[in-house]
Amino acid sequence: MTRSLISTGSPFEAAYGYSRAVIDQGLVFVSGTTGYDYDTMTMPHDVAVQARNIFKTVAGVLTQAGSGLDHIMRIQIFVTDHDYCEPVLAVCGEVLHAIRPASGIYVVAGLLKAEMKVEIEVTATCTTTRAATLAATLGA
Repeated sequence: MTRSLISTGSPFEAAYGYSRAVIDQGLVFVSGTTGYDYDTMTMPHDVAVQARNIFKTVAGVLTQAGSGLDHIMRIQIFVTDHDYCEPVLAVCGEVLHAIRPASGIYVVAGLLKAEMKVEIEVTATCTTTRAATLAATLGA
C-alpha cells in the first residue's frame, strides 16, 4: 500500500511543511489539530468550542481517509492551562463515549499561537481496501 497525504488547506500545512494526516499501513495519523473555525478562519475564545471545532476537523479528515471517529485508537490532548482539562475532557466524553480510545492529556507551556488553547492528535485505523482506494484517488 502506498503512503497517502491529506490536506485541509490550512495555511499552516504549506507554510510549515506538514500534512493534516498521513495514511500508511492501514493507519491514519492525524496531526495536531487546533480549534480554528476554518469557515471563518477565526479562533473562538472558549476552549470547549475549540475542542468541538477540532473534532469537526478530525472527523472530516478521517472521513476523507476512509475512516471515521469510531476507528480512533489513540488520542493525545494538549492544553495550555490546567483549568482547560475539564471542559476539553467533557467534549471528548460527548464525542468518544462509545469509542473509548487510549488517551492522554498533557498541560503544556504553550502552543504555536497564544489563542490556541487545545491541540489534539489522533491515530485511527483504516481498512486496507479504503486506504488503497484513497491512494488511487489521490494519485499516490
